[in-house]
Amino acid sequence: MSEHRHAATARSATSKRSAGRRVLRVCAWLLAIVIVVPLVWFVISYARTDVPEPADMRTNQVATIVAADGKTVLSKVVPPDGNRTEVPLSAAPKHVRDAVLSAEDRNFYSNPGFSVTGFLRAARDNILGRDSAGGGSTITQQYVKNALVGSQRTIARKWDELVISAKMAREWSKDDILEAYLNTIYFGRGAYGIAAASKAYFNKPVEALSVAEGAVLAAVIRSPSGLDPDTHLPQLRARWDYVMDGMVEMGALSSADRHATAFPAIVPLNQVADNGASHGPEGLIRTQVVRELAAIGVSEDDLNTGGLQITTTIDPKTQQAAVDAVNNVMDGEPGELRTAVVSIDPRTGAVRGYYGGADGAGFDFAQAPLQTGSAFKVFGLAAALNDGIPLSAMYSSAPLTVGNVNITNVEGESCGTCTIAQALKQSLNTSFYRLELSMKHGAQKIADAAHAAGIPESIPGVPGKSLSENGGPPENGIVLGQYLVRPIDMASAYATLAANGMYHAPHFIQRVVKADGTVLFDRPADPGEQRIKPAVAENVTQAMIPIASYSRGHGLAGGRPSAAKTGTTQLGDTGLNKDAWMVGYTPSLATAVWVGTEKAQSITNANGAMIYGSGLPSDIWKKTMDASLKGTDFENFPWPDPIGGQAGVPSYSGPSGPANTNADDAPAPAPAPMPQLQIQLPPPPRLPPLRQVEILPGITIPLPG
Repeated sequence: MSEHRHAATARSATSKRSAGRRVLRVCAWLLAIVIVVPLVWFVISYARTDVPEPADMRTNQVATIVAADGKTVLSKVVPPDGNRTEVPLSAAPKHVRDAVLSAEDRNFYSNPGFSVTGFLRAARDNILGRDSAGGGSTITQQYVKNALVGSQRTIARKWDELVISAKMAREWSKDDILEAYLNTIYFGRGAYGIAAASKAYFNKPVEALSVAEGAVLAAVIRSPSGLDPDTHLPQLRARWDYVMDGMVEMGALSSADRHATAFPAIVPLNQVADNGASHGPEGLIRTQVVRELAAIGVSEDDLNTGGLQITTTIDPKTQQAAVDAVNNVMDGEPGELRTAVVSIDPRTGAVRGYYGGADGAGFDFAQAPLQTGSAFKVFGLAAALNDGIPLSAMYSSAPLTVGNVNITNVEGESCGTCTIAQALKQSLNTSFYRLELSMKHGAQKIADAAHAAGIPESIPGVPGKSLSENGGPPENGIVLGQYLVRPIDMASAYATLAANGMYHAPHFIQRVVKADGTVLFDRPADPGEQRIKPAVAENVTQAMIPIASYSRGHGLAGGRPSAAKTGTTQLGDTGLNKDAWMVGYTPSLATAVWVGTEKAQSITNANGAMIYGSGLPSDIWKKTMDASLKGTDFENFPWPDPIGGQAGVPSYSGPSGPANTNADDAPAPAPAPMPQLQIQLPPPPRLPPLRQVEILPGITIPLPG
């Protein structure tokens, strides 16, 4: 019996030993899985990971857009992740750096670049489905997360962060890591980086931050929204105390200085200076600049990370003149009215002034396709001159009907039968319609002349080819401004006439330089392209010289020579107006002004009267031009070579003599007698006696004999 008991006891002991060995084996395997396998995988990952050099890391920075003077800031381009200005580590005072270390990583200069506890905490919280890990990452890990691996809450992402941080700590200097961190971390208020944060919270450069102010910025890093001084001041003060006490523990601040330091005053959020992304008129300039950057080959990466200084062609004087003119003239006018002003240098194509609306984030009316009305007649005149028809050619201004189209002049105005130069001055629709009909393929020739001057063949928002009828030939209404053109196009095309037919593409950007001094773009001198014969352009100019003064006294200050044309378009057949224009130039500046509404509706002024081109648009044009050109030399237009035996405006207007009103204008008191031309012109050449020959009903031309 006892032998059986001993045998059973032995078997039981053996069984227990076997079970113990199995437990030990399981534990060993678990230990291998938990420790050895991660270590091996860490080594493999570490070997396979490439860490970029500090110089290769490009952080997003604000690009600054300045005027042509290189100093006046017009706007800024803020990268997608907010406002940032990169600075060297030395720009941040030592007490500011110490405050950041106190807040985020007191062992920064001695740790291996990562925190195992932080990784384990992330793993635990990921398994438990928690929203946050509650901190614990080193400064190196935070930088790696922000710059390289992202913030997705997964074990894989945290593993990459751990490996890269460990390797970065060996390959980068601690100062390089801290500098990169200070330039990328988010501080709230749209500010990324210590320099932007200094402006956002204290409106001062980072170099001027005090100990107390540096501690505030260090404090908000943990939770920018949860520690915002406008909404969570008590929590921010508590965190600030933690940072200040930590600086004492680190030996970076004496206990006496700590107790003598008070919590600083912080700029209220509603007083924080705009981060530069202008919401005023200059915001629309920014939009055009960004578009042009892509066209000239400056990449989005360069724009977001290069800290670019973008020097534009905008002249501060002209820009201010345009803004002031709009604000002055439109003050008290109906709220639904909108306006656009574009000024261009005819000799270069440089945009000198640009106003597309008061809201820099809103619709840009300088880029809006609009009907131009009689302002387009100058291209009809250019086409005729190019066809050999002189300014002395005479046309009837009587009403006419072509097919089912009835053409009349505003308020029945007429010059009888007069020169086309006189018809332009009076803006007579019927005379110009007859001029168009007198030319073979006249409508197409007018379109060609407009395109040559600078009206693009493709305009955003206009289907198909511009100045055409569904892609086919244009209709005869082109000469009366039937088709859609943008204010910037009108300014550009008139600038070509001002430059004696030499076209220069309109542009906003002169030079682009990176923060490190690398020049990405420097616009070379543009000789231009002779698109229109000089004699044609110069004769058109001569015909336009009297118009500004003739249109309700809008000649430039001091009798400065100018060439201009008004334009008005009607709202269907309602008899009401919907668009009004004034476009004109001197040899050094061309300006287009439009007044209308967001939607095609009638336009009336504060007195309830219809708006014509000779009204509000001309007021804005004159104020813009006068202020822009104040203090500059007067310039004369060149005298043209003759076309069809006539150079410049004939000394006669026609059998009926000159009339007194401009058909673009509303009924108004009779204007003063036409002033003398503003420049000294040579006497017109003696012409042989002319006889009038009718070549089409209502259309006559002068012939010698």
